[in-house]
Amino acid sequence: MPSDRVLRGIFAPVTTPFRGDTVDLDAFAGNLRHYATTPLAGAVVLGSNGEAPLLDDDESDRLIERARVVWPERKWLIAGTGRESTKATIAATRRAAERGADAVMVRTPSFYKRSMTGEAFGDFYRAVADASPVPVILYNVTIFTGVNLATEVAASLSSHPNIIGIKDSGGDVTVIADLVAGCRPGFGVLAGSTSALYASLVVGASGATIGPADVAPDICAGLQAAVDAGRHDQARVLQARLMPIAKLVGPVYSIPGLKVAVDASGLVGGPPRPPLLPVPPEGAARIREQVAALLQPA
Repeated sequence: MPSDRVLRGIFAPVTTPFRGDTVDLDAFAGNLRHYATTPLAGAVVLGSNGEAPLLDDDESDRLIERARVVWPERKWLIAGTGRESTKATIAATRRAAERGADAVMVRTPSFYKRSMTGEAFGDFYRAVADASPVPVILYNVTIFTGVNLATEVAASLSSHPNIIGIKDSGGDVTVIADLVAGCRPGFGVLAGSTSALYASLVVGASGATIGPADVAPDICAGLQAAVDAGRHDQARVLQARLMPIAKLVGPVYSIPGLKVAVDASGLVGGPPRPPLLPVPPEGAARIREQVAALLQPA
């Protein structure tokens, strides 16, 4: 684990390649070897972009094991371990820690939406953090879960010594600013929306976990470096460069689109796992065009 335990920088939410309906561990490892040579602060395995809900526990465990073999110790290796029950989440978290994850990212449970109150989320995350051998990162992704982790609940949870950060994918810069202001000093606040990346960094986010980092990690990391150095004109230019591909692999074609973009970048994205459908040919062509434009030297 990185010695300072500070969640700062750009993290790639890596995709899971498949060969047919089988996880392609070799392609996955090859992608990670490439990412390890970039300025990324870490990799998130088994997140939303990794199709985690479509993987069984054995597949998930093997992906973490393979990632640990190829991923450098100096960079964060974060594993998604969210499940619907507290018991299953704790079990997945412990397995991830045993297999070498430096931290876990835990999405909000969501099936029983009306019962997912602030009190329920607080009890859930405290129980997971108490039982986890590694640090816990909260994960709020309402677009997929349909529930929201309120900022005041996250702020309260930030006082737990084993909860070190949050990824919020809502794209609302006001929420990011409120998290930065309300959580304890040193608590990592990661943006999960490319469209709000620059603005989130300006209001104090410590970094981001965004799909385009799978395709253009140097540009994403360069944007944060520019903000850190006060080069805001440069940062805004980089933000604008990211937007066309961000729209295609976000609201338009989602995870299948991101996998096409990963293929177009020279790595292995591969097909999505059913029931997700492949991107139509015309959409895939648009994505490839935008990736080529994004990766062209400025």
